[in-house]
Amino acid sequence: MKSDLEIAQEATLQPVREIAALLGLERDEIELYGDYKAKIKLSVLDTRAGRPRGKLVLCTALTPTRAGEGKTTVNIGLSMGLARLGKKAVTTLREPSLGPSFGIKGGAAGGGYSQVVPMEEINLHFTGDMHAVTAAHNLCAAIVDNHMFQGNELEIDPDAIYWPRVMDMNDRALRNVTVGQRGEGVERQTRFDITAASEVMAILCLATNPRDMRERLGRILIGWSRRGRPVTSSDIKVAGAMAALLKDAIKPNLVQTIENTPAIIHGGPFANIAHGCNSVQATKIGLMLADYCVTEAGFGADLGAEKFFDIKCRYAGLKPDCVVMVATVRALKLHGGVPLEHLSEPYAAGMAAGLDNLRKHCENMALFGVPVVVAINVFSEDSEEELALLTREVAAMGLSAVRCRVWAEGGAGATDLAAEVIRACASADGARFRLLYEDDLGLKEKIETIA
Repeated sequence: MKSDLEIAQEATLQPVREIAALLGLERDEIELYGDYKAKIKLSVLDTRAGRPRGKLVLCTALTPTRAGEGKTTVNIGLSMGLARLGKKAVTTLREPSLGPSFGIKGGAAGGGYSQVVPMEEINLHFTGDMHAVTAAHNLCAAIVDNHMFQGNELEIDPDAIYWPRVMDMNDRALRNVTVGQRGEGVERQTRFDITAASEVMAILCLATNPRDMRERLGRILIGWSRRGRPVTSSDIKVAGAMAALLKDAIKPNLVQTIENTPAIIHGGPFANIAHGCNSVQATKIGLMLADYCVTEAGFGADLGAEKFFDIKCRYAGLKPDCVVMVATVRALKLHGGVPLEHLSEPYAAGMAAGLDNLRKHCENMALFGVPVVVAINVFSEDSEEELALLTREVAAMGLSAVRCRVWAEGGAGATDLAAEVIRACASADGARFRLLYEDDLGLKEKIETIA
């Protein structure tokens, strides 16, 4: 079997102008980054305002395992499957981080015949958004240290600074560092985080426009003064410069799937640290330009999907029409106690033992009033007995389970799933979506509601 890289490199890409045309974008509404990448101008949000929005589909999954669930791969495949059924569909994803790309997890552009391309460029530097976030974050850190070195007018307490430095790479040696040594500033302990964990990244993805981004950047709490007063980025007068560094990064990126359907990839906050969703602007543009906008949220449904609802949908006024819950026989076996080295062996009872995990995730999603479709991401070693049992158990939950083979077959392996998603969206229309708590509820009560 060919590798993901070989498949991606053999793909025939269309010029990004043609991909933009599929979404109805004019030539002056995109900024080219070579032949196959482009930035979408934010003016699109104004010129398309008032248009009927498309259907919003969230791809999430059961609790992640080392076996891999293929959530991004299913997301991309579903958008291609919808296109094969004659629907104008777009996938909206987060940008890969270089840390995981060069680590155990690997890239985040899908796999097999369900990828976004140009895969190598997307997984590496792409359009430079990650580097812009890194620069904006580290500018703030540098100004903090320089302010203290130049007299510390705000009386910032060196032991009460929350703002670290960041880089888009895994480097254990930099988790704890000492800065300001040998008279080059105020000596203090700090650390490096990964760029995807930066608050700047979360702000970029939640901002509704450049002005909103600038205001959010100005409210960053960097630490406390010796008098116990909060110190913000506005206090050290760096927020405007940070916004300037992000002037291009705030624009969503347009690329394509391996089947030449549109893909908007923008932002990359981790779900275990931030809210784990692509940018509000990318999703809104997708909804304005397509019949179906297929998006995703990081980690399992109890983390990324709930943050998608509780944070992103709340702030952006989004109403999802369908949740696609990705599940695999392999992952269910792991949750059922089957050792990793035995996952390729048929063992329906072991898979059945892990079904409580899937069941609970589906129950949680139902609380938000959104219809759930279970996508069984089929692996070649899955037995018919296991797949049939999983389908029956999902039916017993009152849900539809659809097999998909997007890794091996691309969009053709997702047409059944796409048809079921279309039916689910038609029954929902966003009207039943509900948030689980009100904004003015106390923090303790909010936590208890989610728990």
